[in-house]
Amino acid sequence: MPEVIVYAVEGRTLEQKRGLVRDITDAVVKNFGAAPEGVTIQIVEAPKTDKAKGGVLFSER
Repeated sequence: MPEVIVYAVEGRTLEQKRGLVRDITDAVVKNFGAAPEGVTIQIVEAPKTDKAKGGVLFSER
């Protein structure tokens, strides 16, 4: 039962998330030989004010 955790800045649409979890599930099934119903995916979103890169908040980029 593989589990994949995706960390991302908030702002993706529900349709984008659906596409991502479908693609990740397909990749895990193909490469790990897991059954689709055994693949768990969690998307962890952070507000742009709570994430930074290079010392600059994403809200200020």
